[in-house]
Amino acid sequence: MKRDKCQIVELVASYLAPIGVALFLLVQPLPGQTFSVIHDFTNGSDGGNPVTGLTVAGTDTFYGTARTGGSTNNGLVFKLSHRGSGWVLVPIYTFQGGMDGANPFAAAAIGPDGRLYGTTENGGGGNCSGFGSGCGTIYALAPSANASGNALGSWTETVLYRFQGGYDGADPFGMLVFDRAGNAYGTTQIGGSSTQCLPAGTGCGTAYELSGAGDNWAKTILWSFGHGFDGVEPFNGLQFDTSGNLYGTTFVGGTDQDGTIFELSPSGSDWTESVLYSVTDGTDGGLPYTAVIFDSQGNLITPTSDGGSGAGGTVVQLTKSGNSWQFNLLYSLTNPAEAECGPFGTLLMGSAGNLYGTTRCDGANRLGSVFELSPTQDGWVYSTLHDFSGSDGQNPYSSLVIDSDGNLFGTTLLGGQYGQGVVFEITP
Repeated sequence: MKRDKCQIVELVASYLAPIGVALFLLVQPLPGQTFSVIHDFTNGSDGGNPVTGLTVAGTDTFYGTARTGGSTNNGLVFKLSHRGSGWVLVPIYTFQGGMDGANPFAAAAIGPDGRLYGTTENGGGGNCSGFGSGCGTIYALAPSANASGNALGSWTETVLYRFQGGYDGADPFGMLVFDRAGNAYGTTQIGGSSTQCLPAGTGCGTAYELSGAGDNWAKTILWSFGHGFDGVEPFNGLQFDTSGNLYGTTFVGGTDQDGTIFELSPSGSDWTESVLYSVTDGTDGGLPYTAVIFDSQGNLITPTSDGGSGAGGTVVQLTKSGNSWQFNLLYSLTNPAEAECGPFGTLLMGSAGNLYGTTRCDGANRLGSVFELSPTQDGWVYSTLHDFSGSDGQNPYSSLVIDSDGNLFGTTLLGGQYGQGVVFEITP
């Protein structure tokens, strides 16, 4: 099942209704796992509906974003800290809409200068009629002078760039990454020079670089997607390899219109795009949504949200062989009923080589799950770490993070005590 332009955005924004509660146990959970909800979002001053996961900021400290809520209902950035026997969530910046940003769809990254950098899907004042108010922004947050960061308003926001739509790009989603010089890189879901995508004139997405320092930054488009079979809609950001090349996925496009895995390589003052693999929606999966990761051997790993022999998406690997890349299927996930129930969050690789991720709407209750893939001599073994039931969260689009004790943390878009999503912890 292929989604039309921007249906994934609408899927999140419309806050999916539960997809049934019939029990369908796929894999028994690992024994000894302890699952805890450490924050229930209310969609009030603490925000609501966190799309992405958390950013590790030190021992027992995380940063995160909520797409909605706050005093203006435009979403916010928060700090989550462990205190005593519990956790405390404190909003550090609420987006104002208008020329300011609105509705962050990506986690905040800690930049080389120690500031928080991120993007908002909306706001900024650009002309993107039909895709929300404004075309999105890139922002930086820094603690105000003599402020501990523990109170609302104690951080100062600077809008580094306001997207204008059209050729410039619009709707930035993924988490920013930085090169050694401190330049930031990211993707927009729409915009660019292509006219292939509908509605006409919205463009098929871009990859960009933001260079500068302090409050003075300039944006350069590295690539406009949607020319031939190079992919369409790069949702979830980019990743560097050790040689300075950038990698990512497009949700659709490619030779079979089921998405691509691509590489961007610097070539003088320009960048060259290469499609490493076009997804077919067969046994290899379909509709890759997430950013890629690399293992210790330099192999590229990413999930797909749909397809595969179990119809629940796949986890795939690309291995470099000379000037080409070899495709390997690591695992096919099983989906009980609905399309695109697989992973929408980037995978996490643990120190032992295990892979951790979330699924959007499979699991025993069809409300999403947390899983682990462990490498063995005979292949990869799938284990369920948690099946969401609604009251403990549902529909995670989240990537996971891990602390020094091996505890996993993530968020869900919906569910919890107030139905507005949760932050959860899984303790081994």
